[in-house]
Amino acid sequence: MVQSSLIQVRVEESFKKDADSLFANLGLDTPTAIRIFLKQAMIHQGLPFDVNTGATSIQIEQKASDEELFGISDYLIEQNKEAYEVLAQ
Repeated sequence: MVQSSLIQVRVEESFKKDADSLFANLGLDTPTAIRIFLKQAMIHQGLPFDVNTGATSIQIEQKASDEELFGISDYLIEQNKEAYEVLAQ
């Protein structure tokens, strides 16, 4: 049996509830979503997404509709299907 380790992170209660809800809509629980993030970080040897501080990113996020965001989520799930399957084992 593989030994596991505990990771604890403190976040605001409302942030956690929003994240739990988002992941539930994707068919995931929060611990699984975090494991997927960690697995993708290892595969990419860095963060599995771009990080920037420009106003452009903020403007894009504000203009994106819920439908667009769910479309992006569906695309990311499909692109990372292999990682989900590995983590499910």
